[in-house]
Amino acid sequence: MKRRDAGNRRERGNVQSVPQVILDVLQYELYALGTLPATRRIPAHRTPFFLYESPPPRDGPAGWTGPGGTGFRRRLPAAAGRLECGTVGGTMAKPQVIVVGAGPVGFLTALGLARAGASVRVIEAEAAINTSPRAAVYLAVTLEFLDKLGIFDDAFAVGLQSDALRMHVRETGECVELRASVLRNDTRFPFQLHFGQDVLAGIVQRHLLKLPDTAVEFNTRLTAVTQDASGVTVSVETPGGAKQLRCDWLIGADGGHSGVRKALDLPFEGHTWPERFVATNIWYEEFPEHGIGYANFLTDPVRWAVIAAISRDGLWRVTYNEDGSISDEEALRRVPQRLAEILPGSKRYELSEASPYRVHERACPKFRVGRVLLAGDAAHVCNPCGGMGLTTGVMDANALIDALGAVMNGRSDDSVLDFYAADRLRVFREFSSPSATEYKRILGESDPARRKRDLEQFKAVAANPDIMRKTMLAAFTVRGNPMPVGIF
Repeated sequence: MKRRDAGNRRERGNVQSVPQVILDVLQYELYALGTLPATRRIPAHRTPFFLYESPPPRDGPAGWTGPGGTGFRRRLPAAAGRLECGTVGGTMAKPQVIVVGAGPVGFLTALGLARAGASVRVIEAEAAINTSPRAAVYLAVTLEFLDKLGIFDDAFAVGLQSDALRMHVRETGECVELRASVLRNDTRFPFQLHFGQDVLAGIVQRHLLKLPDTAVEFNTRLTAVTQDASGVTVSVETPGGAKQLRCDWLIGADGGHSGVRKALDLPFEGHTWPERFVATNIWYEEFPEHGIGYANFLTDPVRWAVIAAISRDGLWRVTYNEDGSISDEEALRRVPQRLAEILPGSKRYELSEASPYRVHERACPKFRVGRVLLAGDAAHVCNPCGGMGLTTGVMDANALIDALGAVMNGRSDDSVLDFYAADRLRVFREFSSPSATEYKRILGESDPARRKRDLEQFKAVAANPDIMRKTMLAAFTVRGNPMPVGIF
């Protein structure tokens, strides 16, 4: 099948809308951040840390204060204790960090900490970066972080640019659009980029390995973790046999089945949805002819789907729900039938990949145990509707780089890591998981009255640029509170 070059164009059309829960959260967060007074301030999501105007952060460790308008400072006692890295010859040695997990969150965390001065080793149980269909849409809040790390240009070079999200109502044929371009005065990135998360992981890996004292080791499976006052011992299995590694800090970014989390005997609280999802990558030229944009929700009580272009050369991601009582093998056998129900037009497509998986809303109650920290899916998982899973994980990396980087460089004591753990769990529980859950409900809502209300709400948001902007800004809530590491 001929693969059409989609190009790096912005999409034209009408956009889709976001649930009321996002607006509710947005209003709450704007109030909490102090951005609602009549005197216009710098939008919170664009405010550099040293200008951040905010009350003291919620759930922060004792002793943190916010000196209005100038950021957070730590009240350190005269003899404040710190967890120190090892010393050599009376001088501070380079902090040693091991990151478990060679996905985007692991690599991004590793890159940021290496630039903060750490010696970083990434270990991964698999033989290579996982290329199965996973997250593929990066919102403006993520693009700002990629720019902060100096890798946005590489992402832009491979990504498909889009500013439109369309909601298609299958029972009526109606379509509503929401456009990220309404954020053009709020961010340098009023659009999304679409490309596979394995591509992002590869980009970050290349940047990481350009730095001194960095390494990436595949086929290295963590089997045990022990720690003491001076560091962490990691037991691993490799093709050459079992061995032990030593580090000052261990980061678990090894996904929902995290070996780090299990080694710490930590629970993963929450629930598993009764249905399973199936993510497929297909080549199909006819989507644009039938009004399918680069990012789409197809709502239907039974046959809902999420469709997004994920490359410039015509590769699309189609994700849909499947009966949770059948096996993965049966789900794969049914892929042609389900795609025939979803695709418009001739249905002459080429299947590249298909991956059934179970969907969860879960979080570990502790993101920190001593010198071990969790981030991304190792710490929390949610359904992929709305893209909250990877976006939240990337913001975990952002916060952890700031917090642990400050500890390693002596700008903060280690209690800032407790703040990281508490605030990232708060963000997941208060925003990410509820948002993903609401998106999932809207996609497959069975109550006709609620479907009608949802549609009316989407139309109202799409018709009002100011409300649309506030709706789009809600995604920046996932950034959470800035890490209170002082002004520097």
